[in-house]
Parts: sequence; structure tokens; C-alpha cells
Amino acid sequence: MSEEITFAEFQKLDLRIGKIVEASQVPDSKKLIKILVDFGTEKRQAVAGLLKYYKPEELVGKKCIFLLNLQRRMLAGIESQCMVLAAEDEAGNVVVLQPEKDIVEGSKIG
Repeated sequence: MSEEITFAEFQKLDLRIGKIVEASQVPDSKKLIKILVDFGTEKRQAVAGLLKYYKPEELVGKKCIFLLNLQRRMLAGIESQCMVLAAEDEAGNVVVLQPEKDIVEGSKIG
């Protein structure tokens, strides 16, 4: 188990619903997918190690949960400006987290 955090610390996380509008394999990568995400008021790109679990075209149109205020970083020469949240089980299966019902892009999670 992880160490507990306060509610104030949790509130610092900017978790939002984003709709994936574009996705493509990162050239010369066997793991990475570059995705463009619409958050309603802005679009951001993310780089995610999901190629083993999803074809890029399977992600287009999905609404997923993203962390927006994670420090940006370069992956394979591409700036990742947010992070898609995913779950992994003990067998190594990975799924992106999605809202159970349709909700507008940019909706804040908290």
C-alpha cells in the first residue's frame, strides 16, 4: 500500500475527462502511441506506452481520464503534456480508464 495523502494534496491533482481525437504509433517505437486529446477548452498531446494493448485507431473517439498537471516530459522526442490513466492487473492486462456514462470533455474529476 502507498502512503496516505491529505485531501488537500489530492485536490492538487487536475484530473479531467478528455476525448482522444487522434492517435498514431510513434515512429521507431514498439510501445508508444502519440495521442491528441480534446479537453473542451484546449487540446493537448500525450505519449503513452499502450501499443501492446491498443491499436492507435481503437483509441480514437474514446473519452478517458487524464492527469493534466503532471510535469511535462519528452518521450521519443515528443512532448507529453498530460497522462492518460490506465489500470493493470496481475496478469499484465492494461485498460485505459473511462467514465461509465458520457460526460462533456474537460469535466473535472474530484
